[in-house]
Amino acid sequence: MPNKEKGKMMGTSNIVGRPIEILLVEDSPANVRLTVEAFKEAKVHNRMNVVEDGVEAMAYLRKEGKHKDMPRPDIILLDLNLPKKDGREVLAEVKQDPDLKRIPVVILTTSKAEEDILKSYNLHANCYITKPVDLEKFIEVVQSIENFWLTVVKLPPD
Repeated sequence: MPNKEKGKMMGTSNIVGRPIEILLVEDSPANVRLTVEAFKEAKVHNRMNVVEDGVEAMAYLRKEGKHKDMPRPDIILLDLNLPKKDGREVLAEVKQDPDLKRIPVVILTTSKAEEDILKSYNLHANCYITKPVDLEKFIEVVQSIENFWLTVVKLPPD
């Protein structure tokens, strides 16, 4: 398993073509490992950048400080329950920012609460996915993300 380094790229390189730039905003090291492994298992050609909290996510997206040279993500996988600034606040800021609002934001969280689902869509989340705890089911979820968001959907240019 790859080591998680804050704000660093992790990805697969066994498939030809431009990798998908993914920003994973997740504070749980176990969930980061699970997500990275699921994308590898699904053979999604990507460069995954990981940040652990909402403040760092916004700094990354705005290319501030140590993130000034990081690539713009094609898609954001956002957990809701984050330290410093929670995922709902990050989602609201992203969707209100004219430079960021077109980046698809996939809520990827353990919360099944109807209130979280409604609030996420009211804040213009592109979709809401509850993380399965089972690795096989999680891999299926990642494959569905890949099949829909990274294959079927035409993503906006930078």
